[in-house]
Amino acid sequence: MQHDTYSNDYIRNVLRDTKTIAMVGASTNWNRPSYFVMKYMQAKGFRVIPVNPRSAGESLLGETVVSSLADIETPIDMVDIFRNSEAAGPITDEAIACNAKIVWMQFTVRNEEAAARAEAAGLRVIMDRCPKVEFSRLSGELSWNGFNSRVITSKRRRLQQRNG
Repeated sequence: MQHDTYSNDYIRNVLRDTKTIAMVGASTNWNRPSYFVMKYMQAKGFRVIPVNPRSAGESLLGETVVSSLADIETPIDMVDIFRNSEAAGPITDEAIACNAKIVWMQFTVRNEEAAARAEAAGLRVIMDRCPKVEFSRLSGELSWNGFNSRVITSKRRRLQQRNG
């Protein structure tokens, strides 16, 4: 599969088929992106199991942090990778060994070789995307925050001259 673009249907089906997410690289630090993503996905009805060997045994948003995917005793639908592209290779191999159905690599994380191994094992793969952003985009929530509505923009407004 080509991983530069994904159809809305592909992403929608991946999210629809997901109930349990193992988040590798989840942080107990409230101001880290993984924390926000975990909290959001939980609020949308997903079970998110945090995976981080440095925080193993701690509680994170009501879930106990585990040190590896092998420590998870429940079936995993998606492995969400909050690590760098190099680390995504071994994590993908763990996802295959754990019989996960989906490997999702976060923004800036791409590993073509790992993606090919996962797909050869029957897993679906998404790279360089965020499930929180895609879920909110596909459900229309991004526009609630001003995105795609021209309320929030990076372009400067022209100041109009006042006469008199």
